[in-house]
Amino acid sequence: MCNNSKEDDLVEKWGLPLKELYSLALKFFKEKEGKAIHFTYDDKLKLVAYTRQVSHGKLDESKLPPLGVFDVIGRDRRLAWQALGDMSTENSMINFVKLVNKECALFKHTIEAYKADLIEQKRIMEEKIKKEQEELEKQFALMDLKQKEEEERQRQENTKQLIQEALNKQTYSQFLTYAQNQFPSNPDEQAILVRQLQEQHYHQYMQQLQQNYEPGKEIEVANAISAPVEKENENESACSEKCENGQCLSGECSVQTLYPASMWTRKDIDVFKSNLLREGGEAVIKINHGETVTVRVPTAEGGNCVFWEFATDDHDIGFGVYFEWIKPNTSQVSVHVSESEDDDYDDLDDDEENINPELLHEMEQNGVTIKDLKKSSLVDRPPLSIIIPVYRRDCHKEVYAGSHLYPGEGVYLLKFDNSYSLWRSKTLYYRIYYSQ
Repeated sequence: MCNNSKEDDLVEKWGLPLKELYSLALKFFKEKEGKAIHFTYDDKLKLVAYTRQVSHGKLDESKLPPLGVFDVIGRDRRLAWQALGDMSTENSMINFVKLVNKECALFKHTIEAYKADLIEQKRIMEEKIKKEQEELEKQFALMDLKQKEEEERQRQENTKQLIQEALNKQTYSQFLTYAQNQFPSNPDEQAILVRQLQEQHYHQYMQQLQQNYEPGKEIEVANAISAPVEKENENESACSEKCENGQCLSGECSVQTLYPASMWTRKDIDVFKSNLLREGGEAVIKINHGETVTVRVPTAEGGNCVFWEFATDDHDIGFGVYFEWIKPNTSQVSVHVSESEDDDYDDLDDDEENINPELLHEMEQNGVTIKDLKKSSLVDRPPLSIIIPVYRRDCHKEVYAGSHLYPGEGVYLLKFDNSYSLWRSKTLYYRIYYSQ
């Protein structure tokens, strides 16, 4: 009990386990004795005796070799060891530490430095463990992010495939007809061109679809595929509210069968223009500054799709497509030049007095003007639908082409708009044909 009490007191004082403290004291004694410190002869005998008591226990002469006659130091060390008697290992270590500390104040500083080093090592180890844990967490987070990105990429790829399949079913016959026209006797080139057109059509369709959704809102594949159908149903529902006694006031009963147009581009602009110049005819026309040229293309009997291609020499030009819901009285393509895109409808302002006053009042209440309507059923003019709005196209860099399925009988109006140009005239190269 007494030994334990001494050990506890020493441990509490130094803050280290007894065996570790003894090892430090023994190391200190071996390294410093005769250099930094000098113990007396008797103290060194005691210290050596303590170390032998710790290592071998009580002195047993039978286990030791005999001493020489002149080995005075050896005999003194055995006497010091023998004097310890049955002293326990713990007490021997305690006495060793106490004697070293008593005779050398430097030992205390050595122990304090050792403890400080232990604390620093522990701190470094904890930081290392923490850093390794953080690095491991980052790796797991990165793996999770990569997995989510891969899942998102796969989902987008699946979405793209589904949408492309739906669009390809709608446009394959159109694109095949166009490819056959471009490469009449080369099936391989036809297949390549069809794939290129389908890819371009997909990107254009997705861009248009994105514009109809809120910014940042994800477009679901079901919405992307069903959007044209839903839009068609909306038109049909809206139209049914305006029809009375089986007669449609706006012409929108036909609009519900209107399919979106397909547009694409080609890089062989020089070849395209050279071919048209060689063919001659009205395929090359000059559009002066401030003018809009309208090419009227009646639907052909037995046809089901119209195609167009165009390019210019050095500058862009506005282009759009309209459809006039009227039975064609000729199959000839005609060209009409006006000072602006809306000149065809400017005279509607002069016809306001011919419109029913009640209908005109209702239009004014709804904020609708005659020009806004662009549907002349109110003044004996055919309804007009916008297939492609007029936008400026970089057709001086590549050939712009497109197609549209016939929605019924009528006349396509291909608008080439140069009204925004104050000085430049444009040379237009174009080709129009249809498929059965």
